[in-house]
Amino acid sequence: MSSPRVVRLRSRSEDDFDVLFRIADDLATWEERSAASPAPLTGEAFRSRLAQSDADDSGKDVSFVIDVDGAAVGSVSLFDFDELARHAEVGIALVPEARGNGIGTAAISQIVEFAFVRCNLRRVHLQVIESNLGAIRAYEKAGFVVEGRLRQHAWVRGKYEDIVVMGILRSAWDFTARDKGGLPRD
Repeated sequence: MSSPRVVRLRSRSEDDFDVLFRIADDLATWEERSAASPAPLTGEAFRSRLAQSDADDSGKDVSFVIDVDGAAVGSVSLFDFDELARHAEVGIALVPEARGNGIGTAAISQIVEFAFVRCNLRRVHLQVIESNLGAIRAYEKAGFVVEGRLRQHAWVRGKYEDIVVMGILRSAWDFTARDKGGLPRD
């Protein structure tokens, strides 16, 4: 019997570039990650994008690499913070071989804990295309609920799809979840 995989969130290092570029340049899942028109991405352009993000000193966005047993398999971020209403949006991207085996659920659970415990947010929300059933299941397992939908809002691989809006409130979040493998304690 194999030991359980250790999923943790950590800061990005130079060693993660190839994995993160592979995700960013994946045209098969482009519409699931971006509202922009799909287009090829060069390594140089991606490196420039990362450098620009690093240079942004506003401190508004929070991004982690998803690490499984010492290897980068994706990223998860909090962005579009509303300081007054205390909410932010979350986004996640995984390499194909990391999908469908609980890694996304674990990473989303950890970023939600970070949002509520470390950032003092009261709500975290996300948007997902309706055909991404695996992601919707992972978000539901992490405690997100469907709050609504934007009908035929996204052009995805040749057809219009609904965007499902999901959210989780701190008041509904299970604080015992941090005892189930959340972020490391201080």
